[in-house]
Amino acid sequence: MKPRNNKILITGGASGIGLGLTERFVQENNTVIICGRRETSLKEVAERFPSVITRVCDLSVEADRIELYKWVAEKHSDLNVLVNNAGIQKWMDISDSGFYQKANEEMATNIVAPIHLTTLFLNLKSLNTVINVTSGLAFIPLSKVPVYCATKAFMRSFTLSLRHSLKSRNIEVIEMIPPALNTDLGAIGLHDGHPAVSEFVESVFLQMKEGKTELTFGTSEARAKANNEMTTEYFNRMNP
Repeated sequence: MKPRNNKILITGGASGIGLGLTERFVQENNTVIICGRRETSLKEVAERFPSVITRVCDLSVEADRIELYKWVAEKHSDLNVLVNNAGIQKWMDISDSGFYQKANEEMATNIVAPIHLTTLFLNLKSLNTVINVTSGLAFIPLSKVPVYCATKAFMRSFTLSLRHSLKSRNIEVIEMIPPALNTDLGAIGLHDGHPAVSEFVESVFLQMKEGKTELTFGTSEARAKANNEMTTEYFNRMNP
């Protein structure tokens, strides 16, 4: 993917990794559209970056996803890049009374939404790139966020299949594989000691410019390359 002069939709583009990607894509002279549930957060981004186009959308709701696509198809039919970034992470235990409900919420946002959006936006003739943001936890799970890890493993597998399936249509499929970063994912303060989003974004942009389609950073690189023995070692280290 050439990271300049595109029209890009970034889901969850008002915070965390999504915001970091928004800022960097704007710097690279792209037209950026972001969507999210919180109108106030979207307005804050638009104030910082006046060129950014915003759209309120709850991606866990099927009707909202359909309306998002219809709006883009009508107003921005030249959109060529879809970034499936939005995700939620819930720290929980299988014995929690609300485990099933929380699991459903995670799966709706982290799995169902990106699959549905991908099938919708493939109807745009201009679409030439799909970027899925997965996680180093797709390879080695953290037991405190069991469903989140499983959703990212699912998206990792789906991305591999999607890349193969779309070869004949010349649509590039890129996987961004972040490790834990200093964001509010899960809860405020949980990830304060981890690398800054800006460091991750700079790294993946360099990799995109090199033509890579699996973009890693920090510990996610080792986990993505791990064999079974290394996977067990990482799991035991993460889950003492």
